[in-house]
Amino acid sequence: MINKEEEKTIYVWGDSKRYNSQSARLKEKYGGRVQKVSISADFTCPNRDGSLGTGGCTYCNNDSFTPNYTKISKQITKQLDEGLGFLKVRYKRTAMFVGYFQSYTNTYGSLEKITAIYDEALSHPDINGLVIGTRPDVTTNEQLDYLEKLAKDYYIDLEFGIETTNDMTLEDINRGHDFASSVDAIKRAAGRGFEVGGHMLFGLPGESRTEMLDQVDEINKLPLNSIKFHQLQIVKNTVMAKQYKDTPEMFNLFSREDYIDFVIDFMERLRPDITVQRLASEAPPDIKIAPDWGTIRIDVIQNQVEVRMAERDTWQGKKYIAP
Repeated sequence: MINKEEEKTIYVWGDSKRYNSQSARLKEKYGGRVQKVSISADFTCPNRDGSLGTGGCTYCNNDSFTPNYTKISKQITKQLDEGLGFLKVRYKRTAMFVGYFQSYTNTYGSLEKITAIYDEALSHPDINGLVIGTRPDVTTNEQLDYLEKLAKDYYIDLEFGIETTNDMTLEDINRGHDFASSVDAIKRAAGRGFEVGGHMLFGLPGESRTEMLDQVDEINKLPLNSIKFHQLQIVKNTVMAKQYKDTPEMFNLFSREDYIDFVIDFMERLRPDITVQRLASEAPPDIKIAPDWGTIRIDVIQNQVEVRMAERDTWQGKKYIAP
């Protein structure tokens, strides 16, 4: 039985969830759903173009999370028009649309380049902000200054790919930066009036469940507003796909049931004020190799996490110990 004080802790986020849902917080702030519209721009990555390496991260195939309407050959405005045409029908109660630069490294370029790209997206009459996915090692203070100015008039969310706090793992997956780079970039971005998010990838080779869980202590030290959780998926046309074929024993992929319990374990220790953007990822079935979770959608996984949290009588931050 939950006592009154515990009940206040669980439901402080206002939507009866047992974790601090970012979608619920934004809905409360803006009066409705905040929907991302994906955009692909003329960006690449430093571990693809030879600056740091070639081939990209060993797990990465951008087709695994890029909608069909986003093609670099199309102008940004055209991508937004096509995406909005679809999303306005699917999500009729949306309060606000924001451009989502997800593929590749979206601060990898000169200030002039990113200014031109972001300004074009924000010039669209239906776009009221930007969500920008990037790496921590190529985000400059000049770029952050620019985003700080944008944040005075628009919703801005800068998301850094942390993936893991383990430097050995980062090297093994050809990430091209260490965890200290993430710490530095997040600290430089914090306090500028825009959202600062992080992305964690669970199930990378060489990391035990305990080692992954212990990383929450390092995440809690960072001035993050939000975080995303993704389980490792092996997808076609990646270095990791070949590794999985040649040496499957190096992988310990999550089953759906184990992942649900693991992500709950992680959230139990997660700082309560950090909002959770995503609980899992969903690669297209035509390019996914493993693990086999069937055809289940991510919103179903989210519901199963909430049911399991209720069964375990737990919530985000239950085991968090403030420093």
